[in-house]
Amino acid sequence: MRKVKPVRVGNCVLDGSHIYIQSMLNARSDDISGSVRQAEELEKAGCEIIRAAIPDMDAVKLIPPIKEKVRIPLVADIHFDYRLALEAAAAGVDKIRINPGNIGGMDRVKQVVEACTARNIPIRIGVNSGSLEKELLAKYGSPTPEALVESALNHAAMLEHFDFTDIVISIKSSDVSRMIQSYRLAAEKCPYPLHLGVTEAGTERMGLIKSAVGIGSLLCDGIGETIRVSLTDDPVKEIAAAKDILKAVGKREGVKIVSCPTCGRTRIDLVKAARAVEDAVKDMDKNITVAVMGCVVNGPGEAREADIGIAGGDGCAVIFKKDGTQRKIKEEDIVSEILAEIGKL
Repeated sequence: MRKVKPVRVGNCVLDGSHIYIQSMLNARSDDISGSVRQAEELEKAGCEIIRAAIPDMDAVKLIPPIKEKVRIPLVADIHFDYRLALEAAAAGVDKIRINPGNIGGMDRVKQVVEACTARNIPIRIGVNSGSLEKELLAKYGSPTPEALVESALNHAAMLEHFDFTDIVISIKSSDVSRMIQSYRLAAEKCPYPLHLGVTEAGTERMGLIKSAVGIGSLLCDGIGETIRVSLTDDPVKEIAAAKDILKAVGKREGVKIVSCPTCGRTRIDLVKAARAVEDAVKDMDKNITVAVMGCVVNGPGEAREADIGIAGGDGCAVIFKKDGTQRKIKEEDIVSEILAEIGKL
């Protein structure tokens, strides 16, 4: 098991005991009311850390009203201008995302470190394959995992020079294999919490697939303290996807759905039933498995680990429980019967 240096971000402690879900506002940085509204929507959806782009001094004005309306930590995403980091820290942000190597000399790095140290604000170093330093590209020939990790550790060393170690690292790539290899290498070489994500993953369809493969693989390795599913879409969808990934790899409690792909034996509308059950239980935090199977031939056997399940018949279904009890129900009662049984658990 990887030993992680705990880093506190607001009321969250990144130490591996809980995998925190992040997202980023995509409202315009000059739209304060829209940004606040979106932050509230993300918190309601289950987001645990929010990030906002701070491209200029006017954008710093976002921080106080967001902090006033939401209870979860706020991260300021900053590039190039160290003064934005200083102002964001003064405005009460909970974490700063910045690369020390692109804000100027070590005197500027020192000022940022001092501002963050005074307010117990951690710094996330975000390395991206699309913005790798020219000297490392020349050294490695391309943004290889070794190049990305070396970049991240070089940035971290600049903070460590001033005895600052409240550091979180992300090493993102739009290439899933490269992303996985990079984080595995980083996990071997440093103790800092790792923020996982496949950057520029795409629209909902491919973004979900790439994120599930990349983030899920690393979580199964025991790597990662916080995650962000990056989608070209409404960021609220990122939260649902992140929850599902965490549930799929056993890192978050919630109802798990087992359902078969149907075959010629199916005599009920199983697709409709499975979708209805999934929608009905999506926000439940009970750590149980519910099976929605197409027929009685293999249904109960294939779903033997389920706490509750149904196996379709001809216009009806058999509801079964882990204790072996079974009874026949009408097709139209599938969802209500399953919910009633869940309520008894």
